[in-house]
Amino acid sequence: MEKFILALDQGTTSCRALLFDKKGTIVSSAQKEFTQHFPKSGWVEHDALEIWNTQADMMKSAISQKNISPESIAAIGITNQRETVVVWNKNTGQPIYNAIVWQDKRTAKYCDSLKKEGKSAMIRQKTGLVIDAYFSGTKVKWILDNVEGARDMAIAGDLLMGTIDSWLIWNMTGGELHITDVTNACRTLFFDINTLSWDADLLAMFDIPSAMLPKVVSSSEVYGYTSTDLLGTKIPIAGIAGDQQAALFGQMCTKPGMVKNTYGTGCFMLMNIGNKPIVSKNNLLTSVGWQINGETTYVLEGSIFIAGAVVQWLRDSLKIINSSAEVEQIACSVDSSEGVYFVPAFAGLGAPHWNQHAKGSIFGLTRGSTYAHISRAALESIAYQTMDVLKAMQADAGISIQELRVDGGATVNNLLMQFQADVLNTITVRPKVVETTVMGAAFLAGLAVGYWKDLEEIQAIWESEQRFEPTTDREAINEGIKGWYKAIEALEYWTKES
Repeated sequence: MEKFILALDQGTTSCRALLFDKKGTIVSSAQKEFTQHFPKSGWVEHDALEIWNTQADMMKSAISQKNISPESIAAIGITNQRETVVVWNKNTGQPIYNAIVWQDKRTAKYCDSLKKEGKSAMIRQKTGLVIDAYFSGTKVKWILDNVEGARDMAIAGDLLMGTIDSWLIWNMTGGELHITDVTNACRTLFFDINTLSWDADLLAMFDIPSAMLPKVVSSSEVYGYTSTDLLGTKIPIAGIAGDQQAALFGQMCTKPGMVKNTYGTGCFMLMNIGNKPIVSKNNLLTSVGWQINGETTYVLEGSIFIAGAVVQWLRDSLKIINSSAEVEQIACSVDSSEGVYFVPAFAGLGAPHWNQHAKGSIFGLTRGSTYAHISRAALESIAYQTMDVLKAMQADAGISIQELRVDGGATVNNLLMQFQADVLNTITVRPKVVETTVMGAAFLAGLAVGYWKDLEEIQAIWESEQRFEPTTDREAINEGIKGWYKAIEALEYWTKES
């Protein structure tokens, strides 16, 4: 019987399930969007039960599409939106509040207070992170502080917390396993990346009882098995990685100095920095890339909060495009943005600026500006934000990057990919299979059960589809970059307290 790897991709806007064969080919896939909740300005929530039910349905759908027997699945790998967090009652399995999403800004003032108390250096040294509402720790504290009876239940040991990987696995195993892997744990603000363990001092600072926490495991091992209620048979769960680390692994950036950028809802650039963490001097994050067979790989990361989501905004809020696929054609209908700059800071500015009070802004509009100029400026903003992160990364690592490997939905946009190569003045490489995030989860699971015997076998699967060479005519590009910096400067000024 031919065997397959089932990989789950629980993203910010949809749940997906894909089946991979030995050659890394996608045999079957199923995807469904779920509801986004915006109860107040700056608040973003998901219904955790809807996420679980949607993900379970997609698993079943991907398997049934090709009449594949669940017994032919060698292992399941999971990749997930990382900082989104759920708190649930371990006795009933019911969440006590909606999942608070990584984009949510409700804890921004609390983060400001921590900075004023001088906690930044200690937190960066232990966790590799900056203090920001982005990470899951402050969200858990908010739930315990604001949901009636929650803190008492947590102290009594009745509540569990976890990022989405933990929530899915707890449900997949019928409540038997409460785990998270190192790549998700390191995004909480209370995990020490030097000792690879939960930090008692940080937990005390956030007032989070340790009984709520999942056990931390590696990124590639057999953790346990699905309950037979789910798919009719027990299937090993054998790979977990937060979406960006999974994409780095799926891109086979397994040597120090290799870099990938994922263009999804947000944009995330990661560089493999080897087996020792480097504390960034340029406002980047240091995280665990993966842990396999006891060996830990670290990464530098720059997070851009709004990338593909800016195109969704053009579609859903401005209604100037009917579908995301239209944006390239519309942007190509003009030769340039004609001085229009779009800084899509809807959820604040991420790396290297880390301004959580920034708001989305458009600069340089004239009477001659059209929806095509705004569409082009929106696409260009994704490339400019990526440029800011890459410059910071090169400074931290002390190396000049030779190529950028790209993946994610927006990489099908050739205009964006060419502009990306131009502003970086670096070759941009798009792989044949751009589904590298979910592929990384499949690779990690497959390695754990011997489906692929080693990294060399997996590396042979990765292939380049197109290389975008930067333009040699630098004048217009350099002018554009100068204008982008002016737009950032103007936005920073606008967010200052008067």
